[in-house]
Amino acid sequence: MSAPRDDRIRSGPWSAAEIREYLDGTVIPVRLASHGAYPIVQSLWFLPDGLDLWCATQSDSVLARRLRADDRCGFEVSADQPPYRGVRGTGHATLVPHAAADVLTRLIDRYLESADAPLARWLLSRLDTEVAVSITPRSLASWDYSPRM
Repeated sequence: MSAPRDDRIRSGPWSAAEIREYLDGTVIPVRLASHGAYPIVQSLWFLPDGLDLWCATQSDSVLARRLRADDRCGFEVSADQPPYRGVRGTGHATLVPHAAADVLTRLIDRYLESADAPLARWLLSRLDTEVAVSITPRSLASWDYSPRM
């Protein structure tokens, strides 16, 4: 008997548990697409929270302005080299200013070797204008070409 599938999973070989495991173990940026006059795709560090994703950006960034106007987004977490596998989806993004300090600190811990790194110090120096972004998937798809490679 196979594990029950989350009703947000539209296609792909992975169950919700396998998607969570992939997101937990993958330390690459998420590509996040937002709506505007023209769509744009931006790469952001992310924290997995079950099937939800957390990111951080400046509160006056193009991304934050777009998400305030239209919370719909598309996203993808996948490497650019073999084995080709990943997760993509559509969802809704919520800006959460009061979570910025916690999210940014956790992102630095996840992506940088040291909170004393110059980049970490620079990011933390802008904390008062940072905002957390919570992405709640509406639909998810996975792919895994590992067996073919």
